[in-house]
Amino acid sequence: MDRFKAIETFVRVATQGSLTAAAQGEGVVPAIVSRRLDALENHLGVKLLVRTTRRVSLTHEGAAFLENCQRLLADWADAEASVAAGSVRATGHLRLTAPAGFGRRHVAPLVPLFQRQHPDVRVSLNLSDRLVDLGGEGFDCAVRVGDLPDSSLVSTRLADNRRLCVAAPAYLAMHGCPQHPSDLLQHNCLGLSSEASQSRGWAFAVPGETPDGPSRIIHIKPRGRLDCTDGQVLHDWCLAGHGIAWRSTWEVEADIAAGRLVQLLQNYAAPPNGIYAVVPERRHLPLRVRLWIDFLREQYESPSFWQRPVQA
Repeated sequence: MDRFKAIETFVRVATQGSLTAAAQGEGVVPAIVSRRLDALENHLGVKLLVRTTRRVSLTHEGAAFLENCQRLLADWADAEASVAAGSVRATGHLRLTAPAGFGRRHVAPLVPLFQRQHPDVRVSLNLSDRLVDLGGEGFDCAVRVGDLPDSSLVSTRLADNRRLCVAAPAYLAMHGCPQHPSDLLQHNCLGLSSEASQSRGWAFAVPGETPDGPSRIIHIKPRGRLDCTDGQVLHDWCLAGHGIAWRSTWEVEADIAAGRLVQLLQNYAAPPNGIYAVVPERRHLPLRVRLWIDFLREQYESPSFWQRPVQA
């Protein structure tokens, strides 16, 4: 049995739902398609398809096998394309996701640049502060900011990210300025309710028990009367004086420089966490995904990138 040809035939039948349509697409009679499927199922020892005179449907094992086969064929197409072009050449559909605020500023402007470098790649970008299920929702790569939850996902650190506690001058004039992270429990703090990196609370570094002792990281879960799933709304609330927020430097440094926000608890700032490219666990990434991650790393490693005007 030509196993690769059998896999191609299986994917064609599964996606078209018909032996006849698959046979026409391959230019063979349906009996050949049927024999290839029989040989593949015998080799694997499982039933992949339920075939009747009217329709073809996937078994549970077939559905799982189909996803892996489609990935295998996509990788093979990438390999063929790169050889045919005489250089690295990516193809296919690149599905990306990123947090809404960071994505608008620091991912979306890069997507057209990447696509121009790789014109045979189609790119879809999803922006959401929800923690997206990459494998379950069919995404190839996510950009994530902050501490990553334990999972089977594979991450690549692209750059450092620091969180700051900030508030508007109007809020501080009315409620005072916290002097210690524990003071936040007495303030109205604005929470980003959907962000996994804030599930443990806001992180601060406090001095050790001895003057020369190392700092330790503590997590404060401040209370507040307002929270939101949208980071931009939370940022606007903070600017309007509705409470204290814990935000990334890329979001608030311009407002701090302009005096619209004040940085709080500077002596307790935690070490930077990271900005990551995250992919579903797999041994062989499609070429388009590998090139996208390399492209992001190159952009983010340049200090000048973060000094460019904000593009919302």
